[in-house]
Amino acid sequence: MKRILFCLLLASITISCGAQTIIKFDNQNIKFMGRITLTDSAAQLTWTASSVLINFNGTSAKATLKDNTGMDRVTVVVDGKVINTTIQPAINPTEYTLVSGLPKGKHRLELFKRTEYDMGTLSFYSFNLDGKILPPPNFAHTMEFYGNSITCGYAIEDTAGKDRGTAEFENGYKSYANITARHFNAYYHSISKSGIGVVISWFNYVMPDIYDRVTANDSTKKWNFKKYTPQLVVVNLFQNDSWLATNKDHPEFKRLFGTKPPTPAYIIDHYQKFIASIRSKYPKAKIICALGAMDATKPGSAWPGYIEKAVAGLHDKAIYTHFFPYKNTPGHPSADEQQAMADDLIGFIEKTFKW
Repeated sequence: MKRILFCLLLASITISCGAQTIIKFDNQNIKFMGRITLTDSAAQLTWTASSVLINFNGTSAKATLKDNTGMDRVTVVVDGKVINTTIQPAINPTEYTLVSGLPKGKHRLELFKRTEYDMGTLSFYSFNLDGKILPPPNFAHTMEFYGNSITCGYAIEDTAGKDRGTAEFENGYKSYANITARHFNAYYHSISKSGIGVVISWFNYVMPDIYDRVTANDSTKKWNFKKYTPQLVVVNLFQNDSWLATNKDHPEFKRLFGTKPPTPAYIIDHYQKFIASIRSKYPKAKIICALGAMDATKPGSAWPGYIEKAVAGLHDKAIYTHFFPYKNTPGHPSADEQQAMADDLIGFIEKTFKW
């Protein structure tokens, strides 16, 4: 009798253990979104909106994560719904419960890095499932965004109206870029940095310096553009340029321009060269040169005109312009204003490209 009980107990333990499945980061059924670095032990996510996606059959999921700064925030999305926005991975590998108590059956799970690259590097090691992993999700379209703080979702969670840009207030999941991509079921990359410009930034580099890197802060590792070719590229830059190009007291103005502001011809030429460089990477992509919805598009602003002239000079019928209406409120776009931007861009894409 004791032997029978022992065998039953052993079988029970075996079944219990067998129900948990460890899915390592390099499993072929895991789909990564964004420019990802694979190391020997983990996948590293840096850019805003970098994601880890799986389909699985089960009722719960955990993940082992680490963040080099402890500042990054991760949003958990299950079956298209946000269920957790509070995961802040520790600086040592730690297992986190992502979801539990799901109905039995197939589910789609996404870990979404909602903070930008200088807030931390997120390392993803593995999933722990109570079921099995399935073939990865499919997408209807492919997109890529180049942007600044607006695209990063800067200060979206600062509901006190103080326009604070630290990690707890940033949420790229609520950015117009993410909303637009999800509307079209589009796989996308977001190459975005708060404060960045085309001719001048709040720091000593501009988007043309970093747009071709795997990670923005490592100039030695260049992105292989053959790995991913979007159907549509959206560039929303020039907001920071519009503030800094006449700010003679700023250190970057002095470093780049001395005492005289850049001429319109200089600004147009540099923007045109940047768009031409994107075109060289993606010869068949459609490109939208956008701007807004902060004061770079307010009535009387010269900056939409600079973009129009730059695009006209490229003589490329597959490059378009689109300007978001000026929101005419203080600070960065709120969640509602980001939604309005997304609605505006979605309408333009549907009308122009029949998506």
